[in-house]
Parts: sequence; structure tokens; C-alpha cells
Amino acid sequence: MTDNRPDTHPSGAPWRNFYGRFKGKGLRPSQEAYLDEDLGKLSPGKVGWEDNPDRTPIDLGTLFGGKDAWLEIGFGGGEHLVHQAARNPDIGIIGAEPYINGVAMLLGKIREAGVENLAVHPGDVRDLFDVLPDASISRAFLLYPDPWPKKRHHRRRFVTPEHLEPLNRVLKPGAIFRVATDIPDYVRQTLQQVPRHGFDWLAEGPTDWRDPWDDWISTRYEQKALREGRTPHYLTFRKR
Repeated sequence: MTDNRPDTHPSGAPWRNFYGRFKGKGLRPSQEAYLDEDLGKLSPGKVGWEDNPDRTPIDLGTLFGGKDAWLEIGFGGGEHLVHQAARNPDIGIIGAEPYINGVAMLLGKIREAGVENLAVHPGDVRDLFDVLPDASISRAFLLYPDPWPKKRHHRRRFVTPEHLEPLNRVLKPGAIFRVATDIPDYVRQTLQQVPRHGFDWLAEGPTDWRDPWDDWISTRYEQKALREGRTPHYLTFRKR
């Protein structure tokens, strides 16, 4: 079947296929309250096409008071994001996650931890890439992304040019990019694709769960992998 859609949405946004979930089972009343009361205050700026059709870059200097900025792509339930924020109060961290149940879980953790150096984009990281200034991010995390295990779905993975090219653009020279996955073929594709897009693999760094990063906190996805007999792998890259 021929796709006769125009190249852009009526709002001006490009058509982008999204293959994950936006919402799962019903939220608890407390989580609904977190979304209503907290999410707007934690916005990194005008990211959506309706609010920012000209794609004006967001001002990270104002957002984080001049602090270096990090980015976590798909933060799941938010435990790693809050851990890093508490451990690095001199850093501002943006988390991007389209799954609203995960966003609600993160907001609860932020309240509990009392961290104030986080911003949250509840949507596709590609829209955030559109409005992040060039060379503005000092570190990025991609932790247990959706594996899309079927071969015909590998093009949906994050480690493809559609995502890696804008990631390279927003990272500062020398910025660190960390990837964690428990899928061997995802490791293969990561090591194949990421260096093609302006990154060097720091092969002397950690590779599996017996030797993770010094500031790592075990996440629910790591624990699930270990329970199911899969070996997590940790890969560190540096932007050239």
C-alpha cells in the first residue's frame, strides 16, 4: 500500500513512526496527582511542535543555572535518573520517556528523593533533539532500550542513524555516551553503528554486570535480565 500522507503533520511536525507504548495499565490516584501537579514544573522548555513550531532551541543555561547538562534516553521507572541527580547535584539532567506510566513513577521518586536538578520530557526523544542546542550535552545514557528482537524490527532500535546523528549533534566534543543492554545482538549493532556516527568505543571500560560503572545503580531491567539468565553488557563511547 502506498503511503500518501504529506511529509509533515498539520502542526508542521515531521511524520515520525513511534512503535513503543505511551500508556499501560491504569495509574494510581497518587500517580495521577504527580502528573497533574509536578510534570509541568519539570518541563525542559517548549519542546512540542504546537508550542514551538519554529523549533527555537531551549535555553539550558537558564534551565539549569549554567550547570553542565546530561541526558537519559528512555528512563524506564526513573531509578537511575534520580540516583544520578542525587549523586551529582552540580549537574542538570534531562530525562526523556514517552511511556507515561514510567514518567509517573519517576515523579514519585523525585518527590521522595527531593532532587531539584532534573527536567522531564514525557515524549519521543527525537522531538527533544530538535530543540536541544548543538554541543550542549556532556553525557548521555541509553539503558536497556527496547530490544526489538525480530530482525525486521532492528531499524526501530535507537542505535540507528535516525537517532545517532542528532545525538552526535547535541553532544559536546569529548562527551560520554553510555549504553547498557542484555541483548547480544543489540551489543553487536551498537558496536557496529555508534562508531560510524562520530564516537570511539572505550574498550577498556566495563563490559558486563560483574564490572559495571563505578556510579551504577542496578535497575529493574538489569535485575529482570539476571533473573531470566541474560548477561547485561555495559558499553562506553566518547564523541570524537
